[in-house]
Amino acid sequence: MASKVPRDTLYESIQAVLDCSNKKKRKFNETVELQINLKNYDPQKDKRFSGTVKLKNIPKPKYKVCVLGDQQHCDEAEANNIAFMDIEALKKLNKNKKMVKKLAKRYDAFLASDSLIKQIPRILGPGLNKAGKFPSLLAHGESMTGKVDDAKSTIKFQMKKVCICCRPVLAGVCA
Repeated sequence: MASKVPRDTLYESIQAVLDCSNKKKRKFNETVELQINLKNYDPQKDKRFSGTVKLKNIPKPKYKVCVLGDQQHCDEAEANNIAFMDIEALKKLNKNKKMVKKLAKRYDAFLASDSLIKQIPRILGPGLNKAGKFPSLLAHGESMTGKVDDAKSTIKFQMKKVCICCRPVLAGVCA
């Protein structure tokens, strides 16, 4: 699939946005959104879709990730300054809907140890799944900081409604 915007024009436009952003500093994070228009796509005939795209840079630096892990993953998370909860802390929530909802609001994403991920629905109930934040798998051989960076640089997109064919997606932060 080819873009109709020439590469030079795209780079010039991005540089102009960054220059303008650097001239006048603002007290909030300015974001750049990417909007894609789908041509020759009839949403009434064709299926709706969703997916994820991993970007090269991290557009969400303040994205909070919590590790739900066994003792080894909790120790590694503590050493890397990443929020974590062990199985005992999860059992204290005791399927309390309000507490699970607060936990889901506090963090943007969750990573869970492979030994713990099957027990999470039994321990917490359906709260994380309803919030759309069911944990991703974190194996013992994987780098925890790499998984956290992957979560921060992954953008989700979906087409929900029939009337919307253009979907803005966060592409970067001007900082």
